[in-house]
Amino acid sequence: MTDTTGPVPLSGRVEGSPSALWHEEVLGPHFQYEVTHLLPWYIVIEKVLAAEYARLGVVTDAEARELGEALGGADAEALVADPSANMSDITFALERYVERRLSHPIPAWHVDRSRNDLQATAQLMFGRHELTGIARALTDFGTAVHRLAGSTRELPMPGHTHFQAAQIISPGYYLAAVSEQVLHTLRRLLSTYDGLDACPLGSGAMAGQELPWDRDRMARLLGFRRAQPVALTGVASRGWVTEVTADMSTLGIALSRFATDLLTWGSGEFGFIDLPDELCGISSAMPQKKNFPVLERIRGRTAHLSTYHLDAVLGQRNTPYTNLVEVGKEAGANLAAAYATLRSVLRLFTEVVGRLTFHADRMRAACEREYLGGFALANALTLREGVPWRRAQVVAGAYVVAAVEAGLSPDRPDAELLRKVAGERGFTLADPATALDAVRDVDAGLRRPASAGSAHPDATAAVLRDQVDEYERLRTEWGLRTARVADGLTETDSLLTGGTT
Repeated sequence: MTDTTGPVPLSGRVEGSPSALWHEEVLGPHFQYEVTHLLPWYIVIEKVLAAEYARLGVVTDAEARELGEALGGADAEALVADPSANMSDITFALERYVERRLSHPIPAWHVDRSRNDLQATAQLMFGRHELTGIARALTDFGTAVHRLAGSTRELPMPGHTHFQAAQIISPGYYLAAVSEQVLHTLRRLLSTYDGLDACPLGSGAMAGQELPWDRDRMARLLGFRRAQPVALTGVASRGWVTEVTADMSTLGIALSRFATDLLTWGSGEFGFIDLPDELCGISSAMPQKKNFPVLERIRGRTAHLSTYHLDAVLGQRNTPYTNLVEVGKEAGANLAAAYATLRSVLRLFTEVVGRLTFHADRMRAACEREYLGGFALANALTLREGVPWRRAQVVAGAYVVAAVEAGLSPDRPDAELLRKVAGERGFTLADPATALDAVRDVDAGLRRPASAGSAHPDATAAVLRDQVDEYERLRTEWGLRTARVADGLTETDSLLTGGTT
């Protein structure tokens, strides 16, 4: 014990402890939030500060090691919100916890420092850590999507525009687009990570600190790429919260659209996809139904991501640019929930994609029912018969209308009907039968596009090959950032367990 007469008061300006109401409504719940989500980062920060005190010469190496040892024993069970003992504040609680375990008082411990930059750093380290976890989960999802795309790129299915069957694509082609969105988001998250990877520690209350703290060294020990250049920015800005939640919200919008398509494809009218029974639901009233509530849950939860982003934005809007509880705590109150929600969405969606099956026969039948080759027919009329493009569009559309009225399906083309339709519009066709090949063959329709990035199975395969390289590159980039954090924390522990501080 370092003080047998009891703990030193925490403030000479405010007498008394926080009221029961203040504790119950605000301080206690926030204390529990920080213990749950931020405590490991507060402990690491305190260790780095102990090492820095030793470097500055205001504590001895032995005292720094003793501080590090005491800090290493702190956990969620040891720290309790107590209005009278620690003002229900986690940093004060941690301070009291360590003081009780020191062999002698260390007067310079906590000299020339503020809670403002500690809190900002702990929050940022939590946000950074969670962001790397989201990147891993998103990579797993993208990998599952990519795998399914490769195995379904040759299955014809109708593609839709404006809620109408439009052209022949494949599930693999569609999923390659989903995978591309994943890669785009991973790149955005990486950029966001690099933007926030600046350490606030050493910013003090707002104007910097009086001792010559080595902020670059402290940043390195905490795994940051650099120190935040301006002290005010270190404690005033929580812009990174809005940036992270914006990325998550944007991803949620895309995921909701993908889930909507799967819900449509899984409906009784389409029947293109299926999921195993253990991922499905039933109707208590209609025994014939097999529902996909997992997709509804995924889509519903993505809405929360946009709500959390808006909450962070409104919590900061029109506030002064300085350290504020309103910005530093209330505006980020739902950040952990946002991370948890997106992790849940990605876990569920990864499982769905991994268990998803496509009904090739039903997709092909849908392609054969619809006149999905109208665009190709117009091209053929222009390129083979010399019909001006816009007029060719008119002829092709008129033929489809006439064929449907005559009860002809796409696999029963009528060359004479096309000749007649074209003749009525002033065009004589030399070989209408060849032009009609565009509307008859489903497999040819899938393979007809020749441009890069098209639905042609070979073009899809090329995109998927490039995506493999990009996934690997991004894994490497994220791994480098994770390693930098791990190296910094390892160096910190080494300094406090016998290394040179």
